[in-house]
Amino acid sequence: MSFSKETKEELCKAKALTEEQKNALTYGMVLFSKAFSPSGISMTTESRGAAMTYSETLSSLTGVIVELSIKLTRRGGKNQLFTLRVPDKNDCAAVFDRFGHRSGQPSLRINRGNIDGEDSVPHFLRGVFLVCGSVTDPDKDYHLEFSVPHKNLAADLERIISEIEEFHTEPHTVLRKGSYVVYLKGSDPIQDMLTYMGAPMSALHMIQSKMVKSVRNRVNRRINSETANSNKTAAASVRQLQAIRLIRDKRGLDYLPDELRELALLRLEYPEYNLRELGNALREPISRSGVNHRLHRIMAIAEELSGQ
Repeated sequence: MSFSKETKEELCKAKALTEEQKNALTYGMVLFSKAFSPSGISMTTESRGAAMTYSETLSSLTGVIVELSIKLTRRGGKNQLFTLRVPDKNDCAAVFDRFGHRSGQPSLRINRGNIDGEDSVPHFLRGVFLVCGSVTDPDKDYHLEFSVPHKNLAADLERIISEIEEFHTEPHTVLRKGSYVVYLKGSDPIQDMLTYMGAPMSALHMIQSKMVKSVRNRVNRRINSETANSNKTAAASVRQLQAIRLIRDKRGLDYLPDELRELALLRLEYPEYNLRELGNALREPISRSGVNHRLHRIMAIAEELSGQ
């Protein structure tokens, strides 16, 4: 099951307690569903929980009959498409009127009279999300959106989200394939929205995913840093070995002072050692900077001999 479907299933378990909350939830579902007019009310979803919530809340609140049909969209019945509709046109007109809408309106707008009760807005947004919302798996990206068929309805939804006092977020709207998509980006705004609508476990999943990503990124940065340092050490070792071999072939290593000869022999024997390891391997251990200084002296002698 996708993260978006899991979120909707969780939202369906968070029941509306009061009549005002149930009214706001139902209003969000019918207003932003596939069709909401005096002649037709219907919705289509792949979420069984959203389908059942739509049917139960609309029937219990208004008394209308809601028909349900199920279509298999993949072999084996793994994916199902639920279509719900109010078959009686008189019932459609009654529901349309009940929520304060009138036939002949130039465009659908949110009737705020249906969401002015205490705690109504979270339930309204829950209903909206159940019928036209989706949220991306946080392991991939941080994106939550509502796909709305009408421009003014999308503008009203964006305004309501931006007015929520519990958290400050700035939704945006974009036109995509004939629908107006109101969306949120970023983990924090989406976590706040999920919690606000009644899906705290989904929000927690997002927080955990973010923590795992953070740890993974830190580990990757450390590995990359260590790899870069190893490559740098290996390249330096190659140059040092070339210099030591040049001295050996031209003059012999006895040409070097005792402290440089000891270090040169160690480098030949342990080409993989870093500076600290070389320093610790000397008869009289010296610091990393001390080893670096001696190697620079060896390199300078080799450069001098190569010019002769």
